[in-house]
Amino acid sequence: MALMAEDKNPQNERPPVGNLTDFVYGVEDGSRLDIEVAIKEDGKVVLFHNKPFKNELSWLEFNLGTNELDFILDNGEIRDVGLPLTQNVAKHMQNSHQVLMVLLDDDTGEAKEGNYIPLMIHQT
Repeated sequence: MALMAEDKNPQNERPPVGNLTDFVYGVEDGSRLDIEVAIKEDGKVVLFHNKPFKNELSWLEFNLGTNELDFILDNGEIRDVGLPLTQNVAKHMQNSHQVLMVLLDDDTGEAKEGNYIPLMIHQT
């Protein structure tokens, strides 16, 4: 899941996008980082992940043009989720202002903790 992105347009300069796995604990031993974006019955967006983050998230950014989700760290670094979201998920993302992030226990799959992260929407 190593990603690097570079915008060739100097007016829209964007810092390089890093690998999400270097932003979480527990992947050093070869175990997987699992992320799933789901929609609750009420249309709200939930992001499940099985590894804790090393740094605090400031916000999430969703690009309506590419259906890509980025994690923005407190220090301004960007981490891409790794693949575009489905159109069904994208239609709910554009109507959301925040995402519930739920950390799952790696062994049991049970929810350990959750918190809301602001969601910024843009289109390129």
